[in-house]
Amino acid sequence: MMTNKEENKFRSGFVGIIGAPNAGKSTLLNQVLGQKISITSKKPQTTRDRILGIINKPSSQVILIDTPGIHKSTTLLNKRIVDQAMQALEDVDIILFMVDAAARNYSAEKLIISQFKKTSKTIVLALNKIDLVKKAEVYKFVEEFRKLHDFKAIVPISAKKDIQVKNLLKEVEQSLATGPRLFPEETFTDVSEKFMVKEIIREKVFRLTGMEIPYSSAVTVDSFEVEKKLIVIHASIHVVRDSQKGIIIGKKGSMLTKIGAKARKDIEQMTGQKVLLKLFVKVTKNWVDNSKILNEFGY
Repeated sequence: MMTNKEENKFRSGFVGIIGAPNAGKSTLLNQVLGQKISITSKKPQTTRDRILGIINKPSSQVILIDTPGIHKSTTLLNKRIVDQAMQALEDVDIILFMVDAAARNYSAEKLIISQFKKTSKTIVLALNKIDLVKKAEVYKFVEEFRKLHDFKAIVPISAKKDIQVKNLLKEVEQSLATGPRLFPEETFTDVSEKFMVKEIIREKVFRLTGMEIPYSSAVTVDSFEVEKKLIVIHASIHVVRDSQKGIIIGKKGSMLTKIGAKARKDIEQMTGQKVLLKLFVKVTKNWVDNSKILNEFGY
């Protein structure tokens, strides 16, 4: 229990991590939590859902929300994904804007900054991947962004290498208003194991397949049964065409076996139990533009 004096100094609030696809938002969230709750890959648009991670400190509770990358929408799925990210601008107390300093996405930056002009919320800018950029370029970017918006702070970081991440968190923490702890101290996320299973499988599809497969695929967990010494999971990977189904399965089932083996290893690490994972591949035509199916898939 905190004393009244400690409660008066305690800070808490919601922080939305906003940025273009592949800016490193999920990498940052996993880094500051010290464990993986948001999937990552080198391909953009990996994140499709808002994922909440909670940093508990003696004097604060920082509730970070990892949002999908903001990009030009083409399918109904993408429009819903971008709408989720934009909604975070309304729902959070502080905005953490992440920019990939090594591969700038100027169109997304312009779109996002135009939205900032509609809000009075505190915005902190993280210039990510500075380990891949010359110092002179970083200084140039800092000056450039200072002219574009009145940011509370601009912090060059590398989320992957853990460079200046603590300084970034300090800026965010100091920007929070005083308030109570909003989640129990032992809580670090609000996502369920079933959700994480879906995301882990989808991550393996993203990482192991090429071309359009990752963006045309979705995963559903059909059953999740916890037995005495074993968790039995049945999950389906949905694609839009028969040719994609063949790629996911691979020659003599080799690709599906690889996806399943890597996913099972991560799920066992997450749950601390042995897992029997059975994967199925289904053709669900045009699911990316079908409102009813998107609702069924949780999008």
